[in-house]
Amino acid sequence: MSDTHQSDPIKRARLRWRARRGLLENDLIITRFLDAHEATLTDEEVDAFSRLMELADNELMELLMSRKEADGEVDLPHVHALLARLRAA
Repeated sequence: MSDTHQSDPIKRARLRWRARRGLLENDLIITRFLDAHEATLTDEEVDAFSRLMELADNELMELLMSRKEADGEVDLPHVHALLARLRAA
């Protein structure tokens, strides 16, 4: 069995833990998204999610609310794709 995110319960628990945010609005959006989609996330989507979780809360909120677009280290196609899914959640 390959060492993918979905095959490793520890990685899945770690992703959920990293999703906890200081801003309630971020927390609500991210939790709702994970509740609906966590079991079907690909490893590429998990990578995009992890990159977004490294951002400061205010920067993440700006992205989630479409007030700005991903740039710098998160300006990657798979991050943009996941952001679109998060915004639609």
